[in-house]
Amino acid sequence: MLGPLFAALLTFMRIHINEKSAEMADDATLLQVRQRFKADADVMIVNGFPATVDATLCDGDRVVLIRRGERPGADELEALMAARHTPGVHARLKNAVVGIAGAGGLGSAIAVALARIGVGTLILADFDVVEPSNLNRQQYFIDQIGLPKVDALAENLARINPYVRVAAHNLRLTPGNIPQLFAEVDVLTEAFDGADQKAMLVETFLGRCPGRPLVAASGMAGYGPSNTLTTRRAAGNFYLVGDLESAAGPGEGLMAPRVGIAAHHQANAVLRLLLGEEPG
Repeated sequence: MLGPLFAALLTFMRIHINEKSAEMADDATLLQVRQRFKADADVMIVNGFPATVDATLCDGDRVVLIRRGERPGADELEALMAARHTPGVHARLKNAVVGIAGAGGLGSAIAVALARIGVGTLILADFDVVEPSNLNRQQYFIDQIGLPKVDALAENLARINPYVRVAAHNLRLTPGNIPQLFAEVDVLTEAFDGADQKAMLVETFLGRCPGRPLVAASGMAGYGPSNTLTTRRAAGNFYLVGDLESAAGPGEGLMAPRVGIAAHHQANAVLRLLLGEEPG
């Protein structure tokens, strides 16, 4: 046992081990933590970045210890899924609500990205079903052909991250139901194909849900340069992704790479808005 005088001289820090708070001596090292909490771990992540050598830890550090091939219990899985996130981000995203209007090439990819970063609630709305022509760019599978897109997407998201709540609405969005369906969202994303639908959603949401950000997209057809797709602030709380020019038509179809780039621009804009940052 430590003598009373020596024990009184010790100071401690508080760190997080697999998202659980723990007290360690203020000169504790990563390997000491591994030995104490999970000696068989062969992956060590400190503050979102893999560590390969021992290092002295600091107060507030977040350490994740993983054994390759081991399937963790439900109480630990969510923390491990967020292990590579920037520290402090997950707790803020878990309480967020994001709406996705449309579940096609843009919407399905946006949903997958937001589920993987742990956004707490996703509200999906689309009236369409999965068709073979969707599979060149949308996040569905052959055995889901014929299913309502929102149901198929909810099923896929549950397999990706079961801790995300998904509210799936198989219906056509109209000026009459948009304000009610998306009343609780922190951010809404527009993911329609038709210009008339896009305009209707933008006008309705910005007019009926003032103060809520909307991230829309226009211009991502074909296989043009990636860097012509940008994120810009169009006006107020309205953000627009794309090149604003390349529309789908004869000789210029919608393809997975460029649609995916636009979708991830939108998802990243949502992430930045949820964290209080300017998207553009």
